[in-house]
Amino acid sequence: MSGLPATMRAARFDAASKKLSVETVPVPAPGRGEVVVKVAACGICHSDLSQLDGAFTPRQPVITPGHETAGTVAAVGEGVSFWSPGDRVVVAAGRPCGTCRECRHGGGIDSCEKLRIMAFDYDGAWAEYLLTPATTLVDVPDHVPLEQAAVLADAVSTPYGAVDTAGLRPAEAVGIWGLGGLGTHLVQLARICGASPIVALDPLPAARERALGLGADFALDPLDEATPDKLAEITAGHGLDVAFDCVGRGASLTQADRALGHRGRLVLVGMSSDQLDLGAELNFVRRRHTVVGHLGYRMKHLADLVELVARGRLDVSGSVSAILPLEEAAEGVRRLREHEGDPIRILLRP
Repeated sequence: MSGLPATMRAARFDAASKKLSVETVPVPAPGRGEVVVKVAACGICHSDLSQLDGAFTPRQPVITPGHETAGTVAAVGEGVSFWSPGDRVVVAAGRPCGTCRECRHGGGIDSCEKLRIMAFDYDGAWAEYLLTPATTLVDVPDHVPLEQAAVLADAVSTPYGAVDTAGLRPAEAVGIWGLGGLGTHLVQLARICGASPIVALDPLPAARERALGLGADFALDPLDEATPDKLAEITAGHGLDVAFDCVGRGASLTQADRALGHRGRLVLVGMSSDQLDLGAELNFVRRRHTVVGHLGYRMKHLADLVELVARGRLDVSGSVSAILPLEEAAEGVRRLREHEGDPIRILLRP
């Protein structure tokens, strides 16, 4: 633990006043089974915006945002033998609760029933250092930039997990609603899986254009009245096999479900406070649709993505649209909120 400074800079969000400020706070000390990571970069996610706007309430009155991070191991706690200071790592965006039935049976982060989410249940990584369990790290090869590895921790791993949840198979027709960080990477991952055709849907022309460049076969405006007919035409009347809703709104869910064919699967990826109406039960019974919610991923998914990036099979070099210093967190939030430059991910660097 020697070598750690006594204090660090960290962004702190006060949920009551909705004030975000950069403050000097103590550097955390690793306990048994824990690691302190020196943060290289951390993404600004739309769920961070939702928290700052008050749509999602953190479990602590004052908390450090940021859950999409990579860096180097700075110190290890007692009992940690497989990580050493200097190791390059990407950090999972959650940790096991340690008390549920699955945790008591040794299931850990992949099967925890009450998974704790970084920056919502405990302090996140808009800071110089981050405290995390040693089991939440995946090593990053030297040739993979840590800024790219940071994006994997949510914007890529969450849609990768959604592909797993959907049971996506080659040649299945896919629709992706919402082309922010999650949806854009879903386009790339669906392409890797061999989905065909891939239809990307977003009201923003720049987002649709980007999706076409990353592997979508078609890009449509979901607000266009002709879009349902176009979806039917694209799928020769059979409908989509899988629809991913990365928006989380009632309108997107309804449109995505209506675009599904027989035995179609609708995967809910985006989050909002909307009350969702799935429509008439008879419709689901007769057409045998499946609707499933998806949150997070397994540690193996994060390791898979590091492998894909390291081998050049998945290119996320274009996913980072700007890197700002920690003190400009509010500016990064503004850029993302206002779609300035239509960014996929803005990173903060301590």
